[in-house]
Amino acid sequence: MAAKAGAIPWMTMSVVLAALFMAVLDSFIVVVAGPSIEADLRASAGDVQWVLAGYQLSYAVLIITATRLADLYGRKRMFLLGVALFTLASVACALSPNAGALIASRVIQGLGAALMVPQVFAYVTVLVPAARRHSVYGVLGVVMGMATIGGQLIGGLLIGADLFGSGWRMVFWVNVPLGIALFLLAVRHVPTTGSAAARRLDIPGVLALSAALFLLVLPLIQGQEAGWPWWAWACFAGSAAAFVLFAVVERGVERRGGDPLVPPALFGQRSFSLGIVLVLALYALIYSYYLVLSITMQQGLGMSALGAGLVYAPAATAFFVFSMVASRTIPKYGRRVLEVGAVILAGGYLSTGLLLVSGPRITPLLVIPTLVLQSVGGGLVITPALNTVLSRVRPESAGVASGVLSTAQQCGGALGVAVIGALFFGSFHPATAGRVAAAGHAFAVASFGVFAIAVVAGIVVFLLPKNPS
Repeated sequence: MAAKAGAIPWMTMSVVLAALFMAVLDSFIVVVAGPSIEADLRASAGDVQWVLAGYQLSYAVLIITATRLADLYGRKRMFLLGVALFTLASVACALSPNAGALIASRVIQGLGAALMVPQVFAYVTVLVPAARRHSVYGVLGVVMGMATIGGQLIGGLLIGADLFGSGWRMVFWVNVPLGIALFLLAVRHVPTTGSAAARRLDIPGVLALSAALFLLVLPLIQGQEAGWPWWAWACFAGSAAAFVLFAVVERGVERRGGDPLVPPALFGQRSFSLGIVLVLALYALIYSYYLVLSITMQQGLGMSALGAGLVYAPAATAFFVFSMVASRTIPKYGRRVLEVGAVILAGGYLSTGLLLVSGPRITPLLVIPTLVLQSVGGGLVITPALNTVLSRVRPESAGVASGVLSTAQQCGGALGVAVIGALFFGSFHPATAGRVAAAGHAFAVASFGVFAIAVVAGIVVFLLPKNPS
């Protein structure tokens, strides 16, 4: 099913974007629930880490394979399966009697997200005319940004409300009515599409890529907590070897006229290859920064989950407004919008670090203005970055390109959390400096680290084609 000239199927887009919001939200809404989960289930800090990591790991490892299955068997079928699996896993999470059950349910929930999310980007590419995609990507960027920035606010509100005495469990129960509604709406309003070019599943490619991603993401998620032991570095080495093997396998399949899992020619498109690097950098900084901010507010300043969540509200509002500004100005100004956004984004992180090292004691009111500045830049660059990656992809490659994009988001997030988390915890010494002072110092160090990542993102922006849309 292709898009009619000039028409945007907003009903379909609304359904798939709501599913995207739900999946992205669950990467962040659980962050503020960590202390409550630890207390209620008598879980260890490592258990709580795996509640977060289990979702991210299965999500990241299975995305590209899920997109290929959708090309072969239909995007609607995979989307519905993903929504159903995600919803049922949310019920299992909410009913978990112990940490082990919760971790297992989160792994299954991540699989559901892997089936859902890439179909969203593929549907935009296949169903929306090229001249109108910037409008849809503007909304898509807002949805992802609000789920990312607003996730901890929503989590704080739900835990603070303690509806029916549910406590942290409400962050999972909230998915259930939404998931049921989305499934029913998708049956009616989401069309069946696939890729005419897809003929069979590249099993050797699936095995090599899955191994490469697993060996990459696992130590990124667990290495900091474990103190970077030998096995983490062995995993990185194994991941590099598996990625080389994957490239060799895919080129061999292509030479034989087969159907590679990820066509190597896809990375020959400058906007796509540079866009993937940009997405890696952007999601590395946004995932990591809001995690260390939550830790700073709760563990450093002793704020409740609700109080920490409310710190994000002004930034979430700024992100929403400037994402919409980006979607309206990109068609006229092209890459210049991303350039302005990248400069503001980097300036926001730098200003936070400089402010905190200049002497003032950290408080929510002190950092909120610089958080807003970061969100202004983020709204201008993160939203159009998604369109940059997929703008020149052919419809028959939309599925796999969307899978690569989604994988880059997850891997970027894991990489950012590993690097910035190491900087933060390596600088957080409450026993010697006092908890508040230590948190302020560690958050300043993390801000400078994220600034460095933002500079990398800015350099990539200036290398993009002048009209990324």
